[in-house]
Amino acid sequence: MDEHRIGLKPLRRRCWAGPGRRPIIPVEHRYAWLYVYGFVHPTSGRTFWLLMPTVSIPAFSAALHAFARFAQADSAAEIRLLVDRAGWHTSPKVDLPQGLRLWFLPPYSPELQPAEHLWSLTDQPLTNRHFDSLDQLESVQGQRCNWLQDHPELVRSATCFHWWPAYA
Repeated sequence: MDEHRIGLKPLRRRCWAGPGRRPIIPVEHRYAWLYVYGFVHPTSGRTFWLLMPTVSIPAFSAALHAFARFAQADSAAEIRLLVDRAGWHTSPKVDLPQGLRLWFLPPYSPELQPAEHLWSLTDQPLTNRHFDSLDQLESVQGQRCNWLQDHPELVRSATCFHWWPAYA
């Protein structure tokens, strides 16, 4: 489980252009943000996505409750979530739903987080594009998240590390 900030400030990436031609990419720096909460099961590639306006303790708690309902977590079926040590993850004020247990990564080790590798997949339709509003950005990002849910093999190839436990 991880969060990713996207916004109206454009994501610029390399792109193909004809010989002797420079690609033109519209850019208008605006600072309005949307946060993608991504939950992934690395061995199967199954995902659960939430688009939220902020990252905070209440937003994180709401995301955990939504995921617990989606995954049907309860006392009989415990789910372990691997999370980083962001302040809103480690706070004692987090309302942790029954059936979820947080496992914390070592400090400063994002390379160990499978969900960290989701963001290159979610950013693809956003790169080198201009969005007029957060609603338009949310629509495009929502479509991408739905598409990724339908393509678990792509998600699995990005998130299932060779050392990841097979029973997970």
